[in-house]
Amino acid sequence: MATIKEPSFRESVDLMFNRAVALLDLSPGLEEKIRVCNSTYTVRFGVRLRGQIHTFTGYRSVHSEHMEPVKGGIRYAMGVNQDEVEALAALMTYKCALVEAPFGGSKGGLRIDPRQYDEHELEQITRRFAYELIKRDLINPSQNVPAPDMGTGEREMAWIADQYKRMQTTDINGNACVTGKPINAGGIQGRTEATGRGVQYALREFFRDQIGVQKAGLSGDLEGKRVIVQGLGNVGYHAAKFLSEEDGALITGIIERDGALFNPKGLDVEAVRHWLTSHGGVTGYPDATHTAEGAAVLEEDCDILIPAAMEGVINLGNAARIKAPLIIEAANGPVTAGADEILRDKGVVIIPDMYANAGGVTVSYFEWVKNLSHIRFGRMGRRQEESRHQLIVEELERLSADRGLGWTLSPGFKEKYLRGAGELELVRSGLDDTMRTAYQSMRDVWHGRDDVKDLRTAAYLISISRVAASYRAKGL
Repeated sequence: MATIKEPSFRESVDLMFNRAVALLDLSPGLEEKIRVCNSTYTVRFGVRLRGQIHTFTGYRSVHSEHMEPVKGGIRYAMGVNQDEVEALAALMTYKCALVEAPFGGSKGGLRIDPRQYDEHELEQITRRFAYELIKRDLINPSQNVPAPDMGTGEREMAWIADQYKRMQTTDINGNACVTGKPINAGGIQGRTEATGRGVQYALREFFRDQIGVQKAGLSGDLEGKRVIVQGLGNVGYHAAKFLSEEDGALITGIIERDGALFNPKGLDVEAVRHWLTSHGGVTGYPDATHTAEGAAVLEEDCDILIPAAMEGVINLGNAARIKAPLIIEAANGPVTAGADEILRDKGVVIIPDMYANAGGVTVSYFEWVKNLSHIRFGRMGRRQEESRHQLIVEELERLSADRGLGWTLSPGFKEKYLRGAGELELVRSGLDDTMRTAYQSMRDVWHGRDDVKDLRTAAYLISISRVAASYRAKGL
């Protein structure tokens, strides 16, 4: 019997694009223009470390400039290659279009294992990589704005921003050249948690969609739902933490690179994270069953499966054994095109990556706007908002006293009502609104068109239509 070939990540993105674009009435020329990657720059540079020169290979790919700047993270991983970077850049285009962030799609990567270098060495490597990109305008507040991705974080973004400002000393908007920076270096409250928070808001909105919930064979809300999370990095950790602490979900399984933890009564996410940070893995963690073969836990019984690490973890090899009725793709491309077909045939509902993990780029957009406006959100209006609320509360208390009504405000109400929205509250509000609106646009296509059977196709249809509209407006 002939073995079925697993499509690569790049092929998966193209296959899913082709499936959706077939349902649209686009000219072949415009369809091709949207599909292809505009440009990919490969850089090989040397850095003197430990007494000798080490050569590194990095990429920055621009998929679509229908809107500028283009936006997309920079990842540090040994598996980085041109195909992966171009596939991720394409996903960024569709993701930004879906959540109406005014960016084209881009992505960057450096082939490196960051764990092999100390902080000073990583800084030297990052600054040199940034230098190579900056001098070619591949990092620029108005043209190309990176962000953190796998293997990078706010520390690396601060180095890149500083490198940009050293090279472009008169650019008053230099801070906007990257997002995901630390708060004290031009960052924004809520950016670190943003992608995980977006996963939470996406699930909340899904559970408001009764038809969608029924299609997944589920009922009720997130309370008590059994959740398995693959990857307890930044995204997986925040998603698991918020779902368990704020929505009453049970995190029954956590899968990491050295195996998986499973406890049907629920895991303490904070305790697991602390153990992982201090021990470098989940092996030896008490209060749970440890399985060395972590991938097997993907196939355990649960209500919601959250792949939050690498692409391709759910593939032709294991898709038929996945028991979760609902999968939310917190990572990019965790379900291959072949697995996607098997799961859809089984009736599994998949909340697609281009929507599910768009929290990061949404809050990056807010950070970029903050940097360009040179003022933090809430600074001018917060106290005025509090003063107006104070007037209402005082008037209510006066009326009660004057008329002898004898009623008092509920404990805690006054404090909550009087507090004006600061930056974090406004960021979360903006993210919640974005995730709700984007889901509703997908939902309407999913439930409203007979030829659309799943949320991924709905998401691609909306994104491609919006990109096409931008190109038409440019005269293409």
